[in-house]
Amino acid sequence: MPNRDADAFEALHPSDRRRLLESIRHGANRRDVLAMLGFGGMGLAMSGAVLGGATRAFAAEPKRGGSIRVSGYASSTADTLDPAKTSNATDYVRCNLFYNGLTRIDETGTPRSALAESFESNDAKVWLFKLRKGVTFHDGKSLTSKDVLFSLKRHADPSVGSKAQKLASQMAEIVAKSGDEIQITLTGPNADFPAILGTSQFLIVQDGTTDFAKGVGTGPFKLADFRPGVRSLAVRNQNYWSNNGPYLDQIEFFGIADEQARVNALMSGDVQLASAINPRSFAALKGAGAFELLETNAGNYTNLIMRLDEGPGKNPDFVLGMKYLMNRELIRSAVYRGYAEIANDQPIPASNRFHAALPQRPFDPEKAKFHFGKAGVIGSTIPVVASTAADNSVEMATLMQQEARKMGVTLEVQRVPSDGYWSNYWMKSPVGFGNINPRPTADLLLSQFYLSGADWNESRWKNEKFDGLVVAARAERDEAKRKQIYHDAQELIHAESGVAIPVFNTNIDVHSKALKGLKPMTTGPLMGYAFGEHVWLDA
Repeated sequence: MPNRDADAFEALHPSDRRRLLESIRHGANRRDVLAMLGFGGMGLAMSGAVLGGATRAFAAEPKRGGSIRVSGYASSTADTLDPAKTSNATDYVRCNLFYNGLTRIDETGTPRSALAESFESNDAKVWLFKLRKGVTFHDGKSLTSKDVLFSLKRHADPSVGSKAQKLASQMAEIVAKSGDEIQITLTGPNADFPAILGTSQFLIVQDGTTDFAKGVGTGPFKLADFRPGVRSLAVRNQNYWSNNGPYLDQIEFFGIADEQARVNALMSGDVQLASAINPRSFAALKGAGAFELLETNAGNYTNLIMRLDEGPGKNPDFVLGMKYLMNRELIRSAVYRGYAEIANDQPIPASNRFHAALPQRPFDPEKAKFHFGKAGVIGSTIPVVASTAADNSVEMATLMQQEARKMGVTLEVQRVPSDGYWSNYWMKSPVGFGNINPRPTADLLLSQFYLSGADWNESRWKNEKFDGLVVAARAERDEAKRKQIYHDAQELIHAESGVAIPVFNTNIDVHSKALKGLKPMTTGPLMGYAFGEHVWLDA
């Protein structure tokens, strides 16, 4: 908005601004508005500036109504609406439509109040959460502390199969201090604890829920239809507790595994928003002139996993050889078309507490050959599992295959179907690929993927010193000291783990120009999987 117009509009009394916007909303034309301002004693030039500012403010104001169809990139019969069991973007999106957490994480990565209107701690070990009043579930039941206790305590039950069981084990005691206050005592201090409660697995469900396919939560949308592996249909929750959304009447969400098929769905108008679009498709989309990109640099990466407990990864020289075989610059330019940042075999990106002084591991075929020789794999055939499910893993595996062949090592790239990849191949193949969605804090990344006992310890790397650093960082409230601890942890991962990370790639979602309200979030693509509450149609 030009400054002159914006300043003129903002200079009006708030009641006059509201009256003006209301007039435009009800169809007043330029002549009507100028006449109204003129009667108020405003000169023509100033009236024009005020009208310009008001018109732009109205265009940026969310509007209610309309329906959209949205495509993610994965879908399977294992799709779930149980927050505790969520482990991929498809489940995260759906659960954020139907549920809320005690906290949410904003665009700066800071935890904010959600179902908890406030949270506090004097020592980062004992936390008090005060529930927001007037919140109801989709079936009309009021939110109480019993719902929170049920939601958090079920993570400790092995029969639930929570994907956050290890994270939840930090909660030594969870008690209701009253009907709307919950006190959580941790096993040790953790300054990031409110951020943990803002992640998808910790969304709040109703006390005693056994049938999660109904999706009964407090979230911005109610469930109208859910068929795992097919689609979900969400309709606006008319009694939603927040005054800032949702705006759409309906969102249909489904997965399309093939990227070109997602692009075709956009081009045909079948979907208004699609996730994980490859830069090679930009030319066609730009030519259509009807789309905008949502670029999110939050630390997403596709990694090569070499299990240290079986296969060739049991030999550290094989692991080092593979890391030196990775041509990061070529992967960034040829595979990601420049939409990526060079990584250094540790998971914390530049947007977090990245260790910039850690020497960059280069692409070095001579060193790779040296370590392959020490590992005794020259002349051998090594299966490497890749899939379109792990973004661009087939392309990366092919580049490594070409380089390995020059030194007498055959990397047999086994391309497997995307359907079922995360259940049947990820972390099960001795050498294969993964794809890790962003996490809002360094503690979450390291706790979920690198601690010796982590459920998603992809390479089975175990290091007591590293485990101690992660626990120490949680308790440290001096930022400089905490940052140094994370740097020490990154050095250990870089040197010893069985995971190679070539780049942090930019998540690119593409949407219709008519769809407004989207902005990048540190918690991942599709506005940290929570776009539903915030977007509207300007049509």
